Amino acid sequence: MAASVRCFLRSGKNAVSALRRREFHRSVPAAVQVTVRDALNQAMDEELERDERVFLMGEEVAQYDGAYKVSRGLWKKYGDKRVIDTPISEMGFAGIAVGAAMAGLRPICEFMTFNFSMQAIDQVINSAAKTYYMSAGLQPVPIVFRGPNGASAGVAAQHSQCFAAWYAHCPGLKVVSPWNSEDAKGLLKSAIRDDNPGETDNQTVALVTTIDNGNEH
Repeated sequence: MAASVRCFLRSGKNAVSALRRREFHRSVPAAVQVTVRDALNQAMDEELERDERVFLMGEEVAQYDGAYKVSRGLWKKYGDKRVIDTPISEMGFAGIAVGAAMAGLRPICEFMTFNFSMQAIDQVINSAAKTYYMSAGLQPVPIVFRGPNGASAGVAAQHSQCFAAWYAHCPGLKVVSPWNSEDAKGLLKSAIRDDNPGETDNQTVALVTTIDNGNEH
């Protein structure tokens, strides 16, 4: 760049076009934008491919590709046994996910909105978060609860609450609330892999919530 400027000072207007051509030739293509939705999808796709113990379950996550299309394409790629549609029964499928984690699998349990996690509060708090401690470290529960969280236009008060701070007060839960795509992907991948072997806190449940107007994009 300095050489180009000196050339311009020596040669006047003739150097302008050369400078522009040179800088254009060396320009770096703009980075491809990755939405939070795509970042979460990439994280789950990569972890499903990496570890056959990982599976996704929740309302409309399979054939419909997720309520907000976060799981787009995963059902077609991994099939019914690893991307599982559930009834609208949060207490029921959260309990199944917790049991699967206790049996050695690594479930991603998705709530259509984290407001509905209140329906499964006993499974999240009493079964998932506390079991490692109550078993004296003998029974890990490597599970991820995830879904959209926070206010959004047009979804009413029941879908617009933010429970991240509330859950953060519950021993045994790791609460992650990313707001950009880079954080969302990295933190979700870390949560899926997390079981803290040998660490002092040994929290074995990761709760991942995304605050982005409820739409995860």
